[in-house]
Amino acid sequence: MKTCFLFPGQGAQYPGMGKDLWENNEEVKSLFNTVSDITGKDMKALLFEGSEEDLKATDNTQLAITLVNVSTSLVLKDKGVEPQGCAGFSLGEYAALWQAGVLSTEDLFRIVKIRGEVMEKACRSLDTPEGRPGMAAVVGISSDEVREALSKVPGEIYMANDNSPIQTVIAGEGKALEAAEAIMDEAGAMKYVILKVSGPFHTPFMESARVEFEEQIKGFSFNDPKLPVYSNVTGKLIKTGEEARKLAGLQMISPVLWVSEETSIMGDSYERILETGPGMVLRGLWKSFNRKMKCLPVGKFEAIEQLD
Repeated sequence: MKTCFLFPGQGAQYPGMGKDLWENNEEVKSLFNTVSDITGKDMKALLFEGSEEDLKATDNTQLAITLVNVSTSLVLKDKGVEPQGCAGFSLGEYAALWQAGVLSTEDLFRIVKIRGEVMEKACRSLDTPEGRPGMAAVVGISSDEVREALSKVPGEIYMANDNSPIQTVIAGEGKALEAAEAIMDEAGAMKYVILKVSGPFHTPFMESARVEFEEQIKGFSFNDPKLPVYSNVTGKLIKTGEEARKLAGLQMISPVLWVSEETSIMGDSYERILETGPGMVLRGLWKSFNRKMKCLPVGKFEAIEQLD
Protein backbone atom coordinates (compact mmCIF):
# COMPACT_ATOMS: atom_id res chain seq x y z
CA MET A 1 0.00 0.00 0.00
CA LYS A 2 1.55 3.30 -1.09
CA THR A 3 1.96 5.21 2.17
CA CYS A 4 2.94 8.77 3.06
CA PHE A 5 4.18 9.66 6.55
CA LEU A 6 3.24 13.11 7.90
CA PHE A 7 5.36 14.20 10.87
CA PRO A 8 3.82 16.73 13.32
CA GLY A 9 5.58 19.85 14.56
CA GLN A 10 5.75 22.13 17.56
CA GLY A 11 2.50 22.27 19.50
CA ALA A 12 1.86 18.51 19.32
CA GLN A 13 3.84 17.82 22.51
CA TYR A 14 2.39 16.55 25.78
CA PRO A 15 3.93 15.12 28.99
CA GLY A 16 4.54 11.37 28.78
CA MET A 17 4.47 11.21 24.99
CA GLY A 18 6.39 8.30 23.51
CA LYS A 19 6.51 6.29 26.73
CA ASP A 20 4.54 3.37 25.28
CA LEU A 21 6.85 3.31 22.25
CA TRP A 22 9.89 3.25 24.54
CA GLU A 23 8.43 0.45 26.66
CA ASN A 24 7.74 -1.79 23.67
CA ASN A 25 10.73 -1.34 21.38
CA GLU A 26 14.45 -1.85 22.05
CA GLU A 27 15.52 0.30 19.09
CA VAL A 28 13.53 3.21 20.54
CA LYS A 29 15.26 2.74 23.91
CA SER A 30 18.62 2.85 22.13
CA LEU A 31 17.56 5.99 20.24
CA PHE A 32 16.64 7.76 23.50
CA ASN A 33 20.13 7.02 24.84
CA THR A 34 21.78 8.23 21.63
CA VAL A 35 19.83 11.50 21.63
CA SER A 36 20.58 12.07 25.32
CA ASP A 37 24.30 11.64 24.58
CA ILE A 38 24.17 13.99 21.57
CA THR A 39 22.20 16.74 23.29
CA GLY A 40 23.39 16.49 26.88
CA LYS A 41 19.75 16.27 27.99
CA ASP A 42 18.13 13.31 29.75
CA MET A 43 15.42 12.78 27.13
CA LYS A 44 13.70 10.01 29.07
CA ALA A 45 13.31 12.29 32.10
CA LEU A 46 12.23 15.24 29.94
CA LEU A 47 9.51 13.33 28.11
CA PHE A 48 8.25 11.04 30.84
CA GLU A 49 8.75 13.17 33.97
CA GLY A 50 8.88 16.72 32.62
CA SER A 51 5.99 19.14 33.06
CA GLU A 52 4.00 20.85 30.33
CA GLU A 53 6.10 23.97 31.01
CA ASP A 54 9.34 22.00 30.60
CA LEU A 55 8.19 20.77 27.21
CA LYS A 56 6.97 24.19 26.10
CA ALA A 57 10.47 25.73 25.96
CA THR A 58 11.38 25.78 22.26
CA ASP A 59 14.80 24.17 22.71
CA ASN A 60 13.20 21.27 24.63
CA THR A 61 10.08 21.00 22.48
CA GLN A 62 11.88 20.57 19.19
CA LEU A 63 14.10 17.75 20.42
CA ALA A 64 11.23 15.99 22.20
CA ILE A 65 8.84 16.01 19.27
CA THR A 66 11.54 14.96 16.80
CA LEU A 67 12.48 12.08 19.09
CA VAL A 68 8.89 10.83 19.23
CA ASN A 69 8.45 11.32 15.48
CA VAL A 70 11.49 9.17 14.73
CA SER A 71 10.55 6.64 17.41
CA THR A 72 7.12 6.24 15.81
CA SER A 73 8.73 5.59 12.45
CA LEU A 74 11.03 2.96 13.97
CA VAL A 75 8.11 1.11 15.56
CA LEU A 76 6.19 1.25 12.28
CA LYS A 77 9.21 -0.18 10.46
CA ASP A 78 9.38 -2.98 13.01
CA LYS A 79 5.79 -3.80 12.07
CA GLY A 80 6.71 -3.76 8.37
CA VAL A 81 5.23 -0.34 7.57
CA GLU A 82 7.57 1.96 5.64
CA PRO A 83 6.68 5.06 3.62
CA GLN A 84 6.95 5.71 -0.08
CA GLY A 85 6.91 9.47 0.62
CA CYS A 86 6.99 11.83 3.57
CA ALA A 87 6.38 15.38 4.74
CA GLY A 88 6.45 17.24 8.03
CA PHE A 89 4.74 20.30 9.43
CA SER A 90 7.29 22.97 10.39
CA LEU A 91 9.68 21.20 12.79
CA GLY A 92 8.26 17.89 11.55
CA GLU A 93 9.97 18.47 8.23
CA TYR A 94 13.28 17.51 9.86
CA ALA A 95 11.99 14.04 10.70
CA ALA A 96 10.83 13.82 7.08
CA LEU A 97 14.32 14.74 5.87
CA TRP A 98 15.70 11.98 8.09
CA GLN A 99 13.12 9.52 6.77
CA ALA A 100 14.09 10.39 3.20
CA GLY A 101 17.79 9.84 3.93
CA VAL A 102 18.74 13.51 3.63
CA LEU A 103 20.02 13.60 7.23
CA SER A 104 21.63 10.89 9.36
CA THR A 105 20.13 10.18 12.78
CA GLU A 106 23.01 11.86 14.60
CA ASP A 107 23.00 14.94 12.35
CA LEU A 108 19.21 15.20 12.61
CA PHE A 109 19.33 15.70 16.37
CA ARG A 110 22.40 17.91 16.30
CA ILE A 111 20.68 20.18 13.78
CA VAL A 112 17.36 20.19 15.64
CA LYS A 113 19.22 21.11 18.83
CA ILE A 114 20.83 24.06 17.04
CA ARG A 115 17.49 25.07 15.53
CA GLY A 116 15.74 25.06 18.89
CA GLU A 117 18.50 27.07 20.55
CA VAL A 118 18.72 29.79 17.91
CA MET A 119 14.94 30.12 17.72
CA GLU A 120 14.63 30.38 21.50
CA LYS A 121 17.38 33.02 21.49
CA ALA A 122 15.62 34.98 18.73
CA CYS A 123 12.31 34.82 20.61
CA ARG A 124 13.92 36.21 23.78
CA SER A 125 15.45 39.07 21.78
CA LEU A 126 11.98 40.11 20.61
CA ASP A 127 10.75 40.89 24.14
CA THR A 128 9.60 44.49 24.60
CA PRO A 129 7.82 46.32 27.45
CA GLU A 130 4.62 45.68 25.46
CA GLY A 131 5.37 41.97 25.29
CA ARG A 132 6.72 39.56 22.69
CA PRO A 133 5.27 39.20 19.17
CA GLY A 134 2.97 36.19 18.93
CA MET A 135 0.67 34.18 16.71
CA ALA A 136 -3.07 33.75 16.19
CA ALA A 137 -5.24 31.27 14.31
CA VAL A 138 -7.91 32.64 11.98
CA VAL A 139 -10.71 30.14 11.27
CA GLY A 140 -13.50 30.24 8.72
CA ILE A 141 -12.01 32.22 5.81
CA SER A 142 -9.46 31.36 3.13
CA SER A 143 -5.78 32.26 3.22
CA ASP A 144 -6.35 34.71 0.36
CA GLU A 145 -9.02 36.46 2.43
CA VAL A 146 -6.69 36.52 5.43
CA ARG A 147 -3.88 37.97 3.32
CA GLU A 148 -6.17 40.72 2.04
CA ALA A 149 -7.38 41.52 5.56
CA LEU A 150 -3.79 41.68 6.86
CA SER A 151 -3.09 44.59 4.52
CA LYS A 152 -5.51 46.64 6.64
CA VAL A 153 -3.87 45.82 9.99
CA PRO A 154 -1.59 48.53 11.45
CA GLY A 155 1.84 47.33 12.60
CA GLU A 156 4.13 44.47 11.61
CA ILE A 157 2.12 41.31 10.93
CA TYR A 158 2.45 38.36 8.54
CA MET A 159 0.80 35.16 7.35
CA ALA A 160 2.70 32.29 8.99
CA ASN A 161 0.89 29.00 8.24
CA ASP A 162 -1.60 28.06 5.52
CA ASN A 163 -2.96 25.21 7.63
CA SER A 164 -6.16 24.28 5.82
CA PRO A 165 -8.73 25.76 3.43
CA ILE A 166 -10.44 27.34 6.46
CA GLN A 167 -7.56 27.91 8.91
CA THR A 168 -4.63 30.29 8.64
CA VAL A 169 -2.11 31.28 11.30
CA ILE A 170 -0.80 34.84 11.42
CA ALA A 171 2.05 36.32 13.45
CA GLY A 172 2.82 39.86 14.50
CA GLU A 173 3.42 42.45 17.17
CA GLY A 174 1.11 42.29 20.17
CA LYS A 175 -0.80 45.44 19.23
CA ALA A 176 -1.11 44.29 15.63
CA LEU A 177 -2.55 40.95 16.74
CA GLU A 178 -5.07 42.78 18.91
CA ALA A 179 -6.10 45.02 16.02
CA ALA A 180 -6.31 42.07 13.63
CA GLU A 181 -9.13 40.40 15.55
CA ALA A 182 -11.75 43.00 14.61
CA ILE A 183 -10.48 43.16 11.02
CA MET A 184 -10.64 39.37 10.61
CA ASP A 185 -14.13 39.35 12.12
CA GLU A 186 -15.20 41.95 9.58
CA ALA A 187 -13.70 39.77 6.82
CA GLY A 188 -15.96 36.90 7.90
CA ALA A 189 -13.76 34.82 10.24
CA MET A 190 -15.71 32.47 12.52
CA LYS A 191 -13.00 32.29 15.18
CA TYR A 192 -9.84 34.16 16.17
CA VAL A 193 -7.57 32.47 18.72
CA ILE A 194 -4.32 33.81 20.18
CA LEU A 195 -1.92 30.84 20.28
CA LYS A 196 0.18 29.83 23.28
CA VAL A 197 3.54 29.78 21.51
CA SER A 198 6.93 31.17 22.42
CA GLY A 199 7.44 33.29 19.32
CA PRO A 200 6.29 34.51 15.87
CA PHE A 201 7.59 31.55 13.87
CA HIS A 202 7.80 31.37 10.05
CA THR A 203 7.98 35.14 9.61
CA PRO A 204 10.72 37.75 9.07
CA PHE A 205 10.76 38.20 12.88
CA MET A 206 13.00 35.08 12.86
CA GLU A 207 15.64 36.51 10.51
CA SER A 208 18.38 36.58 13.17
CA ALA A 209 17.71 32.89 13.89
CA ARG A 210 17.91 32.06 10.18
CA VAL A 211 21.29 33.76 9.78
CA GLU A 212 22.79 32.02 12.81
CA PHE A 213 21.25 28.66 11.91
CA GLU A 214 22.57 28.69 8.34
CA GLU A 215 26.04 29.50 9.60
CA GLN A 216 26.01 26.67 12.14
CA ILE A 217 24.78 23.95 9.75
CA LYS A 218 27.42 24.60 7.07
CA GLY A 219 29.47 21.60 8.20
CA PHE A 220 26.61 19.09 8.07
CA SER A 221 25.92 16.76 5.14
CA PHE A 222 22.58 17.05 3.36
CA ASN A 223 22.21 14.07 1.03
CA ASP A 224 19.94 13.84 -1.98
CA PRO A 225 16.52 12.40 -0.97
CA LYS A 226 16.00 8.66 -1.41
CA LEU A 227 12.23 9.10 -1.04
CA PRO A 228 9.85 11.82 -2.17
CA VAL A 229 9.89 14.52 0.52
CA TYR A 230 7.86 17.71 0.36
CA SER A 231 8.84 21.26 1.34
CA ASN A 232 6.94 23.66 3.63
CA VAL A 233 8.43 26.61 1.75
CA THR A 234 7.42 25.59 -1.79
CA GLY A 235 4.73 22.95 -1.22
CA LYS A 236 6.60 20.79 -3.74
CA LEU A 237 9.16 17.99 -3.79
CA ILE A 238 12.70 18.65 -2.57
CA LYS A 239 14.98 17.42 -5.34
CA THR A 240 18.54 17.65 -3.91
CA GLY A 241 20.43 17.80 -0.64
CA GLU A 242 21.63 21.32 -1.36
CA GLU A 243 18.06 22.44 -1.98
CA ALA A 244 17.10 20.87 1.37
CA ARG A 245 19.90 22.81 3.10
CA LYS A 246 18.78 26.11 1.55
CA LEU A 247 15.12 25.49 2.39
CA ALA A 248 16.00 24.62 6.00
CA GLY A 249 17.03 28.20 6.59
CA LEU A 250 14.27 29.77 4.52
CA GLN A 251 11.66 27.74 6.40
CA MET A 252 12.29 29.82 9.54
CA ILE A 253 11.17 33.05 7.87
CA SER A 254 8.66 31.69 5.32
CA PRO A 255 5.03 30.65 5.78
CA VAL A 256 4.26 26.93 5.98
CA LEU A 257 2.36 26.15 2.77
CA TRP A 258 0.70 23.05 4.19
CA VAL A 259 -2.32 23.11 1.86
CA SER A 260 0.04 23.21 -1.12
CA GLU A 261 1.93 20.23 0.31
CA GLU A 262 -1.28 18.30 0.83
CA THR A 263 -2.23 19.07 -2.78
CA SER A 264 1.14 17.75 -4.00
CA ILE A 265 0.77 14.63 -1.87
CA MET A 266 -2.72 13.92 -3.22
CA GLY A 267 -1.40 14.36 -6.75
CA ASP A 268 1.11 11.55 -6.16
CA SER A 269 -1.57 8.89 -5.59
CA TYR A 270 -0.85 7.72 -2.04
CA GLU A 271 -3.28 5.13 -0.71
CA ARG A 272 -2.63 5.71 3.00
CA ILE A 273 -1.68 8.80 5.03
CA LEU A 274 -0.23 8.30 8.53
CA GLU A 275 0.34 11.02 11.15
CA THR A 276 3.65 9.67 12.40
CA GLY A 277 4.20 11.25 15.80
CA PRO A 278 2.42 12.69 18.84
CA GLY A 279 -1.10 14.07 18.78
CA MET A 280 -3.73 14.37 16.06
CA VAL A 281 -3.27 17.93 14.75
CA LEU A 282 -2.40 16.86 11.22
CA ARG A 283 -5.36 14.49 11.06
CA GLY A 284 -7.64 17.47 11.68
CA LEU A 285 -5.93 19.62 9.06
CA TRP A 286 -6.07 16.79 6.53
CA LYS A 287 -9.78 16.27 7.21
CA SER A 288 -10.43 19.95 6.44
CA PHE A 289 -8.52 19.48 3.19
CA ASN A 290 -9.86 16.09 2.06
CA ARG A 291 -12.78 14.24 3.68
CA LYS A 292 -12.64 11.26 1.32
CA MET A 293 -9.23 9.97 2.42
CA LYS A 294 -8.41 9.72 6.13
CA CYS A 295 -5.15 10.62 7.82
CA LEU A 296 -4.60 8.03 10.57
CA PRO A 297 -2.78 9.10 13.77
CA VAL A 298 -0.24 6.41 14.75
CA GLY A 299 1.79 8.11 17.48
CA LYS A 300 0.84 5.49 20.06
CA PHE A 301 1.94 1.86 20.18
CA GLU A 302 -1.64 0.58 20.33
CA ALA A 303 -2.56 2.48 17.14
CA ILE A 304 0.43 0.97 15.34
CA GLU A 305 -0.53 -2.51 16.52
CA GLN A 306 -4.03 -2.04 15.09
CA LEU A 307 -2.81 -1.08 11.59
CA ASP A 308 -3.65 -3.51 8.81
